[in-house]
Amino acid sequence: MSKPILIIGGGPAGLAAAHSLGTVGKQSILIEKEDRLGGAPILSGYAKLVPSGEWAKDAIGGMVKRVEDNENVRIETGAKVVSFNGEPGNFTAKLSNGNTVEAEAAILCSGFTHFDSVNKPEWGFGTYEDVVTTTQVEQMISSGQGVRCPSDSRKPKRVAILLCVGSRDRQIGREWCSKICCTVSSNLAMEIREELPDCHVYIYYMDIRTFGLYETKYYWRSQEEFKVKYIKARIAEVTSDGEKLIVKGEDTLVKRPITIPFDMVVHAIGMDPNVDNDEIANTFGIDLEQHGFIDVANRYGVMGATSRPGVYVAGAATGPETIDDSIAQGHAAAMAVLSGLKESAKSA
Repeated sequence: MSKPILIIGGGPAGLAAAHSLGTVGKQSILIEKEDRLGGAPILSGYAKLVPSGEWAKDAIGGMVKRVEDNENVRIETGAKVVSFNGEPGNFTAKLSNGNTVEAEAAILCSGFTHFDSVNKPEWGFGTYEDVVTTTQVEQMISSGQGVRCPSDSRKPKRVAILLCVGSRDRQIGREWCSKICCTVSSNLAMEIREELPDCHVYIYYMDIRTFGLYETKYYWRSQEEFKVKYIKARIAEVTSDGEKLIVKGEDTLVKRPITIPFDMVVHAIGMDPNVDNDEIANTFGIDLEQHGFIDVANRYGVMGATSRPGVYVAGAATGPETIDDSIAQGHAAAMAVLSGLKESAKSA
């Protein structure tokens, strides 16, 4: 009897991989270190997803239910893989909960970690209560409480969204673009304006990267329909005059200093490598790329292949990624596993 496929991570990519395998009758074991499935969209309380506009709890929640209802998927929450030995078709993994399982292959869907804004202290996070992150605003919206200033629960009249917090910043060791922050911020700005029509929302940016078809739906729509204001700027610091937050910097289009008061400042936080990636790489015997994400061995050959045969990877574990592309990669990695097993059987 064939062994199952081990899937690490119960976020969008892992759920997609488990579902794909299950639909063709292949068993899998889904390992999630947290106590529930869903990954960042569920655990971090995302609101409406880009580009579908569906609520995360419904869209990703539906994926979770589909996997939980699949008899071919065994779920282990609150667990990590602590050792992984063997070769393709015959691996043995020991879990932190004491279980030992055998598997034919593994798919790493371990995702990312949100950038911690305390690493950008000059922009006010951790000093001023009303300096928050995009994730915190998503939580305000998804919880139903609405967008409010944490200091006194008032509705903000002026909101600034600062892009590239923890992205494209060599000074703090984050050289990469986090890919989705511009679009998420444009979407969030429209959600704020929809809830609070009297609130003025400003987006401060180095460059706008609402890539592909997102340009019309988010960048232009947010300006033309929702009157979101975009300011090309280099931010120096976020301070307070005792009543308002003060965003100081330079408008890089007109080359002049800017000092504007706000009720709330939002950090558009980027995507860091999973904090466990060193441990994951050591356990599974795979390589990381220079920034600390899991390295993809051959992007034009075997989909999701890592440096170790029989171990695959999908989603934001390989670098900043959209939810939709993470799901697609999860499905593709599952098919790559099945194809690899079939090829191995032929050559055996």
